[in-house]
Amino acid sequence: MRLRNISGSREIVAENEYVVHEPEKQKGNWKALFGNDNPIHVEIGMGKGKFLMQLASMNPDINYIGIEKYSSVLLRAIEKRNETQLTNLYFIRFDAEYLTDIFDRDEISRIYLNFSDPWPKDRHAKRRLTSKEFLKKYDQCLKIDGEVIFKTDNRLLFDFSLEQAELAGWSLKEVTYDLHHSEYLEGNVMTEYEEKFVAKGNPIQRLIAYRNQRME
Repeated sequence: MRLRNISGSREIVAENEYVVHEPEKQKGNWKALFGNDNPIHVEIGMGKGKFLMQLASMNPDINYIGIEKYSSVLLRAIEKRNETQLTNLYFIRFDAEYLTDIFDRDEISRIYLNFSDPWPKDRHAKRRLTSKEFLKKYDQCLKIDGEVIFKTDNRLLFDFSLEQAELAGWSLKEVTYDLHHSEYLEGNVMTEYEEKFVAKGNPIQRLIAYRNQRME
């Protein structure tokens, strides 16, 4: 589906108080932005922000950062964010390829990847957010006990992700090919895409990836 550009979205994003405009300057110091030592959870490719805002509302003792590289999409999240009183949520307009430029070692406790772009062509495999190349980036930012939670409706991407995790030396738990008919559904927060897919009867795959030591 082609992304529709919204006129003026870049300017609105650039001026919004909930968007961190120079995230590189926060590297190693994100807790100062939030004013506490609470864990930091990051969603990469957060879309319109419904998932992250619900989590932030449910868990005031956790700090949340949403990363989205498209201004037209981030604008929708900002509109929703403006209607809340949340103090534990910020956004970044950024390309996750450069994640290690904005987060230091041990700064992140959890990364969410929800319905990420499958990049179906083989030559684009490295761009997939669950590739071993991206797992290496996550390894450099996550705490030792940190984890990556990935959900998708794309079976080919899910199988690829399982293979990549093994190649990268990560461990897996709570792996399911049909989350909404599994023992792992309790506590699940649905994204907008997930609601649509479940309504159509499409199975949702999910995994949690973690490691017991750094993979460097």
